[in-house]
Amino acid sequence: MEIESKQQILERRKEIEQELVDMLKETESDFTLDHVRDVIFHEEDNDDMMKVVAMFDRGGDASELSNVLELVTDAWNYFPHKVLGGISPAEKLLEHHNKIKK
Repeated sequence: MEIESKQQILERRKEIEQELVDMLKETESDFTLDHVRDVIFHEEDNDDMMKVVAMFDRGGDASELSNVLELVTDAWNYFPHKVLGGISPAEKLLEHHNKIKK
């Protein structure tokens, strides 16, 4: 994940949201974008990321799983987490990078 501006992070988040919506439709998932956001925001356990992956699981092949994992990882890194004070890991990284530059 490269260091970005707050605006770039928000733009990337919007792109990821659209990709998630598209994949939820494609996999005919019963879950919504809000379900994905909610699990990420309220994460508590190491296996919470796999809960999001499971939302897309329809027993597809390895390449489908790879695409799901890549998208969920992006969502995990760009969506807000309660444990980070309501910001995303990307925003946390940007904060850290900006502190170092000063």
